Amino acid sequence: MKKSQRLKSAKSSIVVEPTAVAPEPVADGNAAADRYPQRIVCLTEEPTEVLYALGEERRIVGISGFTVRPPRARREKPRVSVFTSANTEEILKLKPDLVIGFSDIQADIARDLIKLGVEVWISNHRSVDGILGYIRRLGAMVGAEDKADAYVQRAEQHIAGIRAAAAQLQHRPKVYFEVWDEPIIVGTQWVSEIIEIAGGDDCFAEVSHESLAKQRILPNGDEVIRRAPDIIMGSWCGKRFRPEKVIARPGWASIPAIRTGQLYEIKSPIILQPGPASLFDGLARIYDIIAGWRPTDSAVTG
Repeated sequence: MKKSQRLKSAKSSIVVEPTAVAPEPVADGNAAADRYPQRIVCLTEEPTEVLYALGEERRIVGISGFTVRPPRARREKPRVSVFTSANTEEILKLKPDLVIGFSDIQADIARDLIKLGVEVWISNHRSVDGILGYIRRLGAMVGAEDKADAYVQRAEQHIAGIRAAAAQLQHRPKVYFEVWDEPIIVGTQWVSEIIEIAGGDDCFAEVSHESLAKQRILPNGDEVIRRAPDIIMGSWCGKRFRPEKVIARPGWASIPAIRTGQLYEIKSPIILQPGPASLFDGLARIYDIIAGWRPTDSAVTG
């Protein structure tokens, strides 16, 4: 199996821990007219989370096996796909009038379903603004524009609150965010932007705009050593982040974050999917880490 394939299939055994700022569901309104999709299959977690938050979960007839937010979705909806493959026969049995997926990684699934006459929407948003726009577009597709706008406003208020709090911090640490260890792959655009909003400076912000994981692979760890991050965050695409492996990398002992023990895991479900989880729980978790950081003599002079 190729390394890129291992990255795509690594999201397994995901465990969600409770967080303090999980988005609250928006109250359901009147049933939408029949012209809106009534039987939706969600191939990734973010459309499921959004539709539940908007009170439109009745429209969902199938979800991804990696869905963990909201927890009730796994109890209520059949699982018909993983990130890189789907059970086409089971999807067809559900008679969907819309299938929603994400990115080029699901292009083959989309192609197969389209050939079978199924309507498919593949989004490819990569930024914080893109996530907010995605929520609005999805809301409009199911006739829930007002609820989507209200939900986006809540997200924007949360983002603005974190940004304002971060502006009061005395120091902006340099943050290195890693989404895979072998090969080393750094974070994508929305992760980089969330770090900036939370009061940090992403060490590899210039690479984060590359949409493909293979374009964010570092040839080795030398550049991380040179950029000397104050904080290291890891979210290894569904598998457990292991700080001891990072610390043991050749030459990394000189990095300020390692000298001062500033290594943290960010759970994949709250940061690696471009949906509400990243804007609420992911942002809050990263802000808490950055707000708790203080420069030490060794970090300042290193």
